Amino acid sequence: MATRKTPAKPQRKTGVREAQAQASREAILRAATKVFARYGYEGGSVEKISRAAKSYDRMIYYYFGSKEGLFVAVLEGIYQRMDEAEAAMALDMARPVEALTEVIRFVLGYYRRNPDFVTLLNTENLHKGRHIAKSLRAREYSSRAVAVIASILESGAAQGLFRPDLAARDVYLLIAATGYFYMSNRYTLASFLGEQLEAPEAAQHWEAFVTETVLRAVRQDDSTESLPPHEETKKWQKSPPPASRARSSSRT
Repeated sequence: MATRKTPAKPQRKTGVREAQAQASREAILRAATKVFARYGYEGGSVEKISRAAKSYDRMIYYYFGSKEGLFVAVLEGIYQRMDEAEAAMALDMARPVEALTEVIRFVLGYYRRNPDFVTLLNTENLHKGRHIAKSLRAREYSSRAVAVIASILESGAAQGLFRPDLAARDVYLLIAATGYFYMSNRYTLASFLGEQLEAPEAAQHWEAFVTETVLRAVRQDDSTESLPPHEETKKWQKSPPPASRARSSSRT
């Protein structure tokens, strides 16, 4: 007599639940990034974020513990994405001038392509950095960024191209400051200067000027022979805006 086999119970694929949880967490993070960038920390409520993520308030508390925990995760996320993009650059350390130029181009370009990055950092600076100070990962990303600069400067100094007394931290801050200020203040500067700073020609000009400035600062001597051409980018500039009537007119 044939033995009847009992059909095997269907088994849930290993890791499906974990994958769903990860997808839900990432959806919340993406939504939170946009909401915090638009409304700031105070205005970016848990309710707005859960609606944008098509999730539930309780899931935010489940994954991140609190609204502040979520905001810290958002800040870590934007730093991580920039770090990963920077790590993907193919830098030739044997050619330090070209490598440093690539880093400058990357940093300024990244700020332009990711305005939410700048907006979120502005928000955190309004809070005096009290949220990011609680992150255990933020220093990892800054350390790697400075380490890249250090390697380039070391190569340049060994070849007699760069000054040997440079601090990588200072060069990093110089590059970051010129790119960040331009983007974070672009609207007020556009009105103040009477120029469209977001125009491609204006951005190209500023990138060339920053590159020339940084390379001049790090060079061993005053030679500008190998600096990138800068004159050709000046053609975008228009004549300075006329002085206001209050300043230009003479009293009689």
